[in-house]
Parts: sequence; structure tokens; C-alpha cells
Amino acid sequence: MGGALLDGWLEGGLAPASVGVIDPKPRADLAERGIAVNDGLPEDPAVMVIAVKPQMMAEVLPSLQARAGKDTLVLTVAAGTNIPTYEAAFPNSPVVRAMPNTPAAIRQGISAIVGNGKAGDAQMALAEMLMGVVGPVVRLEGESQMDAVTGLSGSGPGYVFYLIEAMTEAGVAEGLPREMAQKLATATVAGAGALAMASAEQPSVLRDRVTSPNGTTAAGLSQLMNPEDGLEPLMRRTVAAAAARGRELGK
Repeated sequence: MGGALLDGWLEGGLAPASVGVIDPKPRADLAERGIAVNDGLPEDPAVMVIAVKPQMMAEVLPSLQARAGKDTLVLTVAAGTNIPTYEAAFPNSPVVRAMPNTPAAIRQGISAIVGNGKAGDAQMALAEMLMGVVGPVVRLEGESQMDAVTGLSGSGPGYVFYLIEAMTEAGVAEGLPREMAQKLATATVAGAGALAMASAEQPSVLRDRVTSPNGTTAAGLSQLMNPEDGLEPLMRRTVAAAAARGRELGK
């Protein structure tokens, strides 16, 4: 995720000489592009981006404490670590926590951000601009909403990939070759998502437009929209389980 963000910033005009990266296994192209890697980094950067695995946080945060000043924006895209943890490490710094998702790797992600008490309008606007290179950004009312974001959009790509798998298997069961079924399922999910993003209409309106009375889509939706065991109650349980796990990881 850090690499996707960095690529977006550099392509947007950020000078490589203004960037420093700490990474035990850095990409080979970073130094070649004039980026300082694990050496010569500023002690009081304008922005410090933390993009590491949650299990590495206990080791990483102490090593960064001396580098952040009171004006350093600490922008974290790490999952499972809450704002109080960062405030303990950087008590004088504004902190903004961001939750992007994996389509950010191709600039098709979406991110949610929330800041601490020291993150004012200027810091939030800066964080939104920085995260905007990998897709749209929404602002949360409070960090308590972050677990819901994790369960919905953070984990959501995994649900969609499984939907493609399930649609593929259904097509195979109806007699299609697997490769063709997968191509049809993948393109259908991608195309419907793109149409929903491009349209000003609500998804329910778009659904109604492709659903002829007593037609094939209506027959399929009669299964998906079953209030007892259809897609909506299943998705509620899915997102709730992911959100609950996010709350456990944040403790």
C-alpha cells in the first residue's frame, strides 16, 4: 500500500529528493529514482506515512518517535492499530488514520480517514489529498466507525473476489467452460461496479432497470433477495464478523 501511494505521489509531481523510505526490503527502483532509502532521512518531516503490518507496530513506533515533530502529520494506513496507540508514540503530532483497500494498487481503491484532536482542517485536507491519489476518500465522524469501514470496504474486495468465484462455479454448473464462465463473471462484476460508480442513480434504481417482470433477472433475484437466507442477511453477518474481528485486533 505504501508503494502504491508513493508511486501516485511521484507521478503527481512530488520530488524524489523530498522523500525518504525506511524499509528492510526496499524496492530496487527507489534509490535509482533518487529517493533516500534507510539513510539520510529528516528528523522533522512534514509528513510521516506509516504503512506496516500490525504485528510490526510495537517494533516500528519506538524507532520513529524521535523523527516526528509537533508539526509532522503522522498518516497511517496500517490496519488494526488505533489512534491512542499513535498518540502515545507521537504525543505532540497530529495523527490521521486511513483505511484504504487493495484496489488502491491500481488507483481504483477507496479510503476512509479520521484524525485525532491535533489534526485540524489543514491536516485533514492534506491527508485527503495524499490518499486521493489511489481513489476517492471519505471522512469519518469518529474512529469508532473505522471497524465498520474495515468490515465493509477494507475487507470488501475479498468478498467480491469470492462472488466472482461463486458466479463462475454457477456458470460451470449450467454447462459453461470454466475459463469462459470466469471471464463472464469477472467482466460482469467489474462492469456493473463501473456503471454504479458512473451513474447518479441509486443501485436499487439500476437494478430495477435491468429487471423485467417475470424475467430471468427477476427469477435470479428472487433467490438473492430472500429475506431469510438471501444475500442481504448473509452480507450483514459477513460485514459484522469482519468488523468484530477489527475491534478485537484494535484492543
